[in-house]
Amino acid sequence: MSEHAIEFLRGWIGEKVHCQSSEARIEKQAETLARECAAKAAEVGIPLEDIQEEVGDIQELIASRLEEAAEADEQQQAPKAAE
Repeated sequence: MSEHAIEFLRGWIGEKVHCQSSEARIEKQAETLARECAAKAAEVGIPLEDIQEEVGDIQELIASRLEEAAEADEQQQAPKAAE
């Protein structure tokens, strides 16, 4: 994948992917964000195939990032709940 495509995907995920609490919401959000990402990539001249060649299914990647964000948020909330 081109360096331009990698930079685009990293920046886009960092901007759009935020914590979600339930698995159902994560999957729905991942589906929506994957469509948005593909459309935005096309707008800037990056074929979806270039991205998928490097990372596989972008919906799965986004879902994984959403899950990581939710887990990190839960870990941050746990100490506050104990106080």
